[in-house]
Amino acid sequence: MSSSETAQDAPKALVLPTMTEVPQGPDGSPLVDGTVDVILVPMADAGGEERLVALAFTSIPLLVEAMGEGQPWVIIPTEEVGEALSGSGATAVLIDPQLADSAEGKHTGG
Repeated sequence: MSSSETAQDAPKALVLPTMTEVPQGPDGSPLVDGTVDVILVPMADAGGEERLVALAFTSIPLLVEAMGEGQPWVIIPTEEVGEALSGSGATAVLIDPQLADSAEGKHTGG
């Protein structure tokens, strides 16, 4: 899995959007043993091949700004993200993505 951040620049934890609500501890970490379904999105790599990437945010406000208040999430220590995503099919983590308005499932207009 690749990341463009160095260890010095990386936050202590990342906020990952999930498919469903997950019971959380006071620090936002999941209280469940087993799997948590995080959101993976297809992206084309430099060669045009499609691959799955996990979305992650450096703060809850950035997740809310990009995906809306109703988006469920979990907090995972940065050093554990690779292990947490093993077996998911994700080949990379996209940190603090700017998503299109339609990603929130909200359509505005008249």
